[in-house]
Amino acid sequence: MATKVMMEALSPTMEEGRLVKWLKNVGDAVKTGETIAEVETDKAVMELVARGDGILRARLVEEGATSPIGETLAVIATADEDISKLTGGATTAVSRGVAENAEPTETSVVAVVVPSTVAVPSPVAVPSATSAPPRETAVSVRSSPLARRLASERGIALDAVHGSGPNGRIIRRDIESAASAAPAVSNPIPSSLSPSPQPFTDVPLTQIRKTIARRLSESIGPIPTFYLTSEIDMTQVGKLREQMLAAGDQFKVSVNDIVLKAVATALVRHPECNAHWLTDHIRYFTRVHLGMAVATDDGLIVPVITDAQNKGLGQIGREARDFAKRARERKLTPAEYTGSTFSVSNLGMFGIDQFTAIINPPEAAILAIGSTETKPVWENGAFVSRLRMRVTMSCDHRVIDGAVGARFLQTLRQLLEAPMMLLF
Repeated sequence: MATKVMMEALSPTMEEGRLVKWLKNVGDAVKTGETIAEVETDKAVMELVARGDGILRARLVEEGATSPIGETLAVIATADEDISKLTGGATTAVSRGVAENAEPTETSVVAVVVPSTVAVPSPVAVPSATSAPPRETAVSVRSSPLARRLASERGIALDAVHGSGPNGRIIRRDIESAASAAPAVSNPIPSSLSPSPQPFTDVPLTQIRKTIARRLSESIGPIPTFYLTSEIDMTQVGKLREQMLAAGDQFKVSVNDIVLKAVATALVRHPECNAHWLTDHIRYFTRVHLGMAVATDDGLIVPVITDAQNKGLGQIGREARDFAKRARERKLTPAEYTGSTFSVSNLGMFGIDQFTAIINPPEAAILAIGSTETKPVWENGAFVSRLRMRVTMSCDHRVIDGAVGARFLQTLRQLLEAPMMLLF
């Protein structure tokens, strides 16, 4: 029996996914549980596995296209099975997406590009080797629409590229090969200091950027937010880090690691801040699942240190570094970036003195960490040099009152100004 390959919900908050890469071609044998494609969710790039055995008979979605949960992406069946009802009548591989994303496949079938106004794809005739090549209009060099767009974006002259497609047609891989010989451009947004063949560049939204836009729209408007700022003396934290580093690399921790541990400890003492607003009730947590905001090239993702209240500085530091690395590589699993009860966002390493972070609903608060810097402080009739750090707590007033948030910050200050308490 034929098996549909569906766009699955690969994360708890996923509503649609972008097909990043097909790992199987039409005609390949497929086994249950075998990875057949990579899908970009709202948080990471995940593997899509087959739910049946057979041959990949048709691919219905082109690489780069976005599909809602439940849409059919491909069909797995036996070699002689009729799959026309599953592919809208097509008996060859078809694909959905915009025209510039289409390329001829490397197999004996041709991908059908379906305009966005057509609900069901229809078959097209496969040209034979002796048939006349399709006409190209308004382009002197034979090339695919995608190849032309990529060449324009990367400043590559088409007449200088050798085409490896049918009848010498320039396709995507030819442009990518030509681009690999030139210096790589890491930022898709053009610099105002460098010449560009176009006055602007349109960059499609990634799934993670779509989620950020939706989640922040849910937060800043409906949530009655107030902010509490406190300046904390971090001199003892600096001394503690020096002592730990002197004991060996295995004891090395960052200021952020110590702050995370202090936040987790303070939340145990103030569970009224470790809470979720759930419309008709407030949920207070007895365990601290601490979200730590990580900036990636695609946007912000918040991996979660679970049960942070029970973990020592060393373990928190190791998990934080591992999460940050895998978040930037888009390799986190859904279990690793869901379920936070309170979040921390640190921009101190960028030299930001103070900022306000946006609450990640349904959480009731988020703590923004600024830079640690040396300042003159008046003590006992004289100025002394002290390490100081500003923190700002964004609070959902439906859950946290001003005095409640202030008491939490007071406890946090006490822990960071006497950090030896965090070692017990």
